Amino acid sequence: MPEFADDPSNTPHDDLHYREYKILLRPERFTSPQAFKDFWHVVKGVAGENDVRIEEAENAFVNQVREVLFFDTPAYDLYNNHFIVRLRTLYHDGWPMGTPELTVKFRHPELERAAAVDIRPALAGETRIKFKQELLPLKNRLGDIRSIYSHNSVLALPREAMNFALENITHAFPAFREVEAKGTGPIALVNDMAVEEVQVNVGLTHFGHHYNGKTTIAVWRSRKLETPVCGEFAFQCKFKKSDDLHPDTLAKADAFHKELQMKAADWVLLGTTKTAMVYGLGNKTVVNHE
Repeated sequence: MPEFADDPSNTPHDDLHYREYKILLRPERFTSPQAFKDFWHVVKGVAGENDVRIEEAENAFVNQVREVLFFDTPAYDLYNNHFIVRLRTLYHDGWPMGTPELTVKFRHPELERAAAVDIRPALAGETRIKFKQELLPLKNRLGDIRSIYSHNSVLALPREAMNFALENITHAFPAFREVEAKGTGPIALVNDMAVEEVQVNVGLTHFGHHYNGKTTIAVWRSRKLETPVCGEFAFQCKFKKSDDLHPDTLAKADAFHKELQMKAADWVLLGTTKTAMVYGLGNKTVVNHE
């Protein structure tokens, strides 16, 4: 079994290094692979109208398939305290490929609250700490942006070690100990739901001043029911320091995100996130409406 240990190389990040723009899409649109190409056509049209350069990947529409699982207590103690525990496994030709990724997130609308959480694991392993701002449409109308700050720890472990970490989650991640102190139950798969994510990495979206985003389109399906849950368009921009970002570039990216919402209005699903949908499919009370 793995040992718990402090790794001084995994220092906490309290400065943003990513901005990820997301638009959730209606599940009924995703009945075949053609949906990816249809929505990409809309994206390219809006980009051309807004002086945004699109660099399409050579294998833009090659499917990447992953299993996505969420874990929480029976009363959703983690999620209702702004934590998310997600296990993601890449599949190729029907078989698991590579090392599973355990991602633990603290998400909050207030920057200071998200920055203050030390999300580092106490479990030895390959870990990436990511602090990012997620930009989404408003919950009730198109054409504007709201943000959530997400402090992430991404831990890659062999399957046996991953199972051990999940069984001992509050020991593996000290940030959970405050939640545990309030009294929680054992963690298990949320709503007994396994998600099949099919994603295409369509390319890069360029906004100038070296600010560009890896761009994806994905659909989430319930593996149990074989029905789509939702789709998503996203582009994620990485940078060294938030102070270095050019105001004109940020304004262009924001304007593109807003305009795409309007031009793709008949595609857009408002009022939720992918994680919130998985939680909301159950009958238990969810306090944390993202």
